[in-house]
Amino acid sequence: MKITTDIVIVGTGVAGLYCALNLPADRDILIITKSTVEESDSFLAQGGICMLRDESDYDAYFEDTMRAGHYVNNKKSVDIMIRSSRDVIKDLISFGVEFERNEDGTLKFTKEGAHSAPRICFHADITGKEITSKLLAEVQRRKNIKIIEQLKMVDIIECVGRCAGIVAQHPNGAMTEIDARFTVLATGGIGGLYHNSTNYPHLTADSIAIALKHGIELENMDYVQIHPTTLYSKRKGRRFLISESVRGEGAVLFNSHMRRFTDELQPRDVVSKAIWAQMDEDNRPYVWLSMKPIPKEHILSHFPNIYKRCLEEGYDVTKECIPVVPAQHYFMGGIKVDKHSKTSMDNLYAAGETACNGVHGKNRLASNSLLESLVFAKRAAKHIAEEYDDCDVITPDINENDYRDCDRDYIQTVREEIERAQKNHE
Repeated sequence: MKITTDIVIVGTGVAGLYCALNLPADRDILIITKSTVEESDSFLAQGGICMLRDESDYDAYFEDTMRAGHYVNNKKSVDIMIRSSRDVIKDLISFGVEFERNEDGTLKFTKEGAHSAPRICFHADITGKEITSKLLAEVQRRKNIKIIEQLKMVDIIECVGRCAGIVAQHPNGAMTEIDARFTVLATGGIGGLYHNSTNYPHLTADSIAIALKHGIELENMDYVQIHPTTLYSKRKGRRFLISESVRGEGAVLFNSHMRRFTDELQPRDVVSKAIWAQMDEDNRPYVWLSMKPIPKEHILSHFPNIYKRCLEEGYDVTKECIPVVPAQHYFMGGIKVDKHSKTSMDNLYAAGETACNGVHGKNRLASNSLLESLVFAKRAAKHIAEEYDDCDVITPDINENDYRDCDRDYIQTVREEIERAQKNHE
């Protein structure tokens, strides 16, 4: 089976959806996802999305991002992200995203760990769901955009050194060739490679494995972020994240003797290391997180989803501590892209967690993920629009049988690449 389209986007998280919405309305756009449209990590984001409140906060916001990233961030990318934040928030509001407001109608901001000031827009504790669902609804209204679920990319089509589309596989094994002038990879993170992760297990770094196969440049493969506070459970599967903003609003960490052992508002990697050290000292698989310093009414209004989920697990966070443990959360490395989200292969772009533009450095600052994904997805769309008319149509001649089972070693391939990068870094 063959499909021909102008632009194919792989992934239905905020990067893929927002990229589609910023492409010209007269272009045919196809978005595919290997699962359902709602099973992306973008839906899981709790805390919020950063915004430059005014010029007086620029230096502090820039410094907070650089400090969290251990000062190896790409400064130009950081500047682009911060400078673009107000326009992105304006766009989201125009698509119907409802951020929390003050009584006078102005945006309400919260503060999270490693931030020196409140600059985070939020919607209760389900900001990712609010943003992604509104973007998805707008995409579904656009006549030039089509979404296909349960369709897994197994390779890109490389023709004369350029990307000419993708090859995808249906659950029944049938293959589909998707020819496109431009391709955007927005397949999310690498959580499926780990036993303990806040990510969906089907996020197995497919784009990165394909990039390795085709010699497409990667960057910072050893930059894997661990979130310090996920709800401890003996069950297997995705870990439930206890948002950074909980600690930003006053929650504290206790050891087995119910004594504080670290500054909870340090960058995530620092807090994670402190928790691991304390777990080792206590000889326990978790530490305690107390939300009791936060007023009960504020917990119920600001963190209703966290409150509900913990209650389902048998913990009333307004009355008792909960056990928490670090887990893999985010990937700061990935497919190397420039300021327009273009990869080292012509006609191929990458955005969101699968891409690396250097914004996050070694460690992502809380609530920069949604913003970075949106900013650089829009830049990809704008660059594609500018380049489209100058791009020749390529008609690839492929044998779909060559692509059967070509993804069977994806997970092991990426694991080995991450391990190699970590050893080289050490």
